Amino acid sequence: MLWIMWNRLIPLVRSPIGDSMADPRIIDVQLDERTILWRSADVEQERRIAIYDLLEGNHFAPQRPQVDGYAGPYRLTLAVEEGRLALKIDREDRSHLETHVIALGRFKRPIRDYFAICDSYYQAIRAATPQQIETVDMARRAIHNEAAELLRERLDGKIGVDFDTARRLFTLLCVLHIRG
Repeated sequence: MLWIMWNRLIPLVRSPIGDSMADPRIIDVQLDERTILWRSADVEQERRIAIYDLLEGNHFAPQRPQVDGYAGPYRLTLAVEEGRLALKIDREDRSHLETHVIALGRFKRPIRDYFAICDSYYQAIRAATPQQIETVDMARRAIHNEAAELLRERLDGKIGVDFDTARRLFTLLCVLHIRG
């Protein structure tokens, strides 16, 4: 069975519970704007791209089976509260499904390193040679990839995400950590 969305074919799979269709993906993502104090134009562009790419293709599957067999799609709200990341997951109809909270202590260094390398990257784009830009971009991607793997580990057993989804969620986590 196929579902057509924005001229894309998205395969649906049968849920292991009942006959409902599973659609394990995010269809809407929001950031808790109270958390964000300030964003530069570069950071705002990163946010827009991460959200666009996330909505274009992702795998997001909460692991707790639902009594009614609901298995997506999901609406996600991200917030940082008291050093923890809150992932509020709603059903397509906006009814609340569950919230997962993960400690962010292990993310302090990757976030700090990512901010530092992004600053270098934005400066390089404006004034460096193509080779220098490529070198900084490779370092930026390496930090981003490591942080995405860490996020996947922290979500293990709670929410199944693929690598690209984890990368985009890490970008949004960084946006939530921007301070003026």
